[in-house]
Amino acid sequence: MTRTTLDRELQRLQDEMSLMGSIVSRALGESVEVLRAQDGAAAERLMSADDAIDQQRYAIESDVLILIARHQPMATDLRALAAILEIVGDLERIGDYAKGIAKVTLMMGGAVPLPPLPELPLMAAKARSMLSRALEAFLRQDAEAARAIPQEDDEVDALYNQVNAAMIEMIIADPSRMDQSNYITWAAHNLERAADRVTNICERAVFTVTGDMQELDAS
Repeated sequence: MTRTTLDRELQRLQDEMSLMGSIVSRALGESVEVLRAQDGAAAERLMSADDAIDQQRYAIESDVLILIARHQPMATDLRALAAILEIVGDLERIGDYAKGIAKVTLMMGGAVPLPPLPELPLMAAKARSMLSRALEAFLRQDAEAARAIPQEDDEVDALYNQVNAAMIEMIIADPSRMDQSNYITWAAHNLERAADRVTNICERAVFTVTGDMQELDAS
C-alpha cells in the first residue's frame, strides 16, 4: 500500500468518524427534547436509531484493523488509527446515553407533567459543543485545544448538581414524585457521563500528536 493510499484511507476513516460524531451529537440533543416534550413515539424512534450507531462503530473498527494489517503503519499514523478505535467506542457510548434518556421518557409515561428542567438542555448543549470541538482537535492534531476542552466539564458537573438539588426539593415538597425525580436524575447523569466521554476523546487527540497518554481531568 502506497503512502497516498494510506493517506486516502485514513482520511476516509476520519470522515466516517466525524459523521458518526455528528449523528451521536444530534441524538443527544434530540433525547433531551423528547424527554421534555414527553414524546413517547419520538423516544421509540430514537432508541431504534441507536442500532445504526452501533453498526457504524463496528464498521469503522473493522476498517481500521484491516488497514493496520495491510499497511502496518508506524508513529503518528498508527497512533491516529489506534485513537480512532477508541474514539468510536466513546461515540457509541454517548449514543447509548442518548438512548437511555429516550428510555427514561418511555418509563415516565407522561402521566405527570415535568418541572421546567432548564439545566438539561444546557447540559446537552455544552456536551455537544465539547464533543464537536474535541473531534475537531483530533482531526487538526491540535493538542493544545484538546487539553483545554476538559476544563469545561466543571460546567456540566455544576448543572448536574443543580438538577440533583432540584430533585431533592421536589421530593420534599411531594414525596409521590420520587420515581419521576429518579428518572430525571438518571437522564441528567447520562448527560454528565457524555461530557466525561469527551474528555477521553481529548486524551486520544493529545496521544495522537505527542505519543503520551495523559489524564485530562478538569481542574
